[in-house]
Amino acid sequence: MNSSRLIDRDGAYVWHPYTQMRGRPAPLPVTHASGVYLYTEDGRRVLDGISSWWVNIHGHSHPRLNRALAAQAERLEHVIFASCTHPPAVDLAERLVAILPNGLTRVFYSDDGSTAVEVAVKMALQYWRNRGEPQRHTFIALEHGYHGDTVGAMSVSAESVFSAAFTPLLFPVIRAPAPYDASVERLLEAHTGDVAGVILEPMLQGAGGMIVWPAESLAAIRRLCDEHGVLLIADEVLTGFGRTGRMFACEHAAVTPDIICLSKALTAGYLPLGATVATEAVYEGFLSDDRRQTFFHGHSFTANPLACAVALASLDLFDEEPVLARVGRLEEQLRKEMQALSTLPCVGDVRVIGGVGVVELTAEGTQEGDEGYLATAGPRLAAAFLDRGLLLRPLGNVVYMMPPYAITDDEVHWMVQQVGDVLAGEEST
Repeated sequence: MNSSRLIDRDGAYVWHPYTQMRGRPAPLPVTHASGVYLYTEDGRRVLDGISSWWVNIHGHSHPRLNRALAAQAERLEHVIFASCTHPPAVDLAERLVAILPNGLTRVFYSDDGSTAVEVAVKMALQYWRNRGEPQRHTFIALEHGYHGDTVGAMSVSAESVFSAAFTPLLFPVIRAPAPYDASVERLLEAHTGDVAGVILEPMLQGAGGMIVWPAESLAAIRRLCDEHGVLLIADEVLTGFGRTGRMFACEHAAVTPDIICLSKALTAGYLPLGATVATEAVYEGFLSDDRRQTFFHGHSFTANPLACAVALASLDLFDEEPVLARVGRLEEQLRKEMQALSTLPCVGDVRVIGGVGVVELTAEGTQEGDEGYLATAGPRLAAAFLDRGLLLRPLGNVVYMMPPYAITDDEVHWMVQQVGDVLAGEEST
C-alpha cells in the first residue's frame, strides 16, 4: 500500500462485522475519543449516539477508568483462571452479587455477550442432565429475540437474516410469539417435563427491533417458570447497568432469574468481558464426586484482570455519582423531545425506555416499502446522520438513539433535532 490514509489501509486488509464489503461506505476513521465524541483522521467530530454498539456508558476515555486500567497493567495483565484466581476477579464477583437481583450468587466469567449466553444455555442443559433429567433439553425463546452470534446463541435467537446461513448448525427451539406471557404459558403446558429453560431479553429486545415489552409479562413468565420447574435465563447483555433506567431490567418486575447474562456495559465499553451469574441451586447441580459433572467450559481470557479492574472502576462510578439519576433525566428528556417525531408522516411509532429512544418508520418512511434489518432505509439514514456529525446505526427501518449516560441535555437536544431534521427530509446544513 502506498497510501497512508487509514481508510485505504483498512480497505486493503480488514474484514468488518455486519458489513457487506462490496460497495460499502468508507468506515469512519476514528483516531481518538473523549466523552460522547469520536474524532476522525480527517478532522471531524462525531457524537457517538449508539455508545459504540451499546457498550459505553460513562463516556470515552474516562480518566477514572483509564487510571484503573493502567494501574492493573502494572500488577497483573492476565493469568489462567482454570487453576488460579486474582483480586480483580474475586472483587468483581463480590460486587456483582451485591447489586444483582437477590439470589444470584455464582459468577462464571467469559469473553463477551454471545459467550455469556452460550455459557447460560450449556449451563442450563447440563444442570438437568446432572440431575438425572436429560429429557429436559428444549428451550423456549421469545419471537424477535436476539442473543448473539455463537451457535447456541444463534439457536435461541429468532430466525433472521443474522442466522439464516447457519441453519444446519442450529438446534431446534420453541418460539413464543407476543403476548409473551400467554404464549409461554401455553407452550410450557404443552411441553411439560421437556423444557430446560426460557430465555428472554427482559423489558427491551435489542437487535430484533428495539421492542419494549411490559414488566407485567416478565413477572408472569417468572411465575410460570416456577410453576413448571423451569429455569429462567435473562439475557441482560444490552439491558444491564442502567440502560432501561434500573441497574438491571429484571428490577422493573422485581424478579430474579435463575441465570443472568452480562457483558457490554459491564466494563463501560473498555474491554471484552462476559459474566453468567447463577443461583446457588444451579451451581450446586454441578457439585459431584463424579468429575464428568464438571462444567466443561472456558476461555483463554476468562476473568481477564484488566477487564475486571475496569469493571470495578465503573461500578465505583455508580456508587459515587448519580449515574442512574442521570439515566432517569435522559429518559424524561427523550420522552419530551421525541414527541414531535411521532407527528412525522414517515414515523409509525416512538418509544423510550431508560436511556434508549426509538423511532420506528412506516413502510412509507422506508420509501422502498421494505422492512426489517435489510431495509435500505437504514444505510441511507445512517449516512445522512453521519453527514451531520451523528453516529447512528439504524436496524433497518428502526432508528434508535442510545448515547453514553455522560451526554449533556444540550447534546441530547441536538441529537434528537438531527434525527427529526433527517426524517423530515430537510437538507443538511
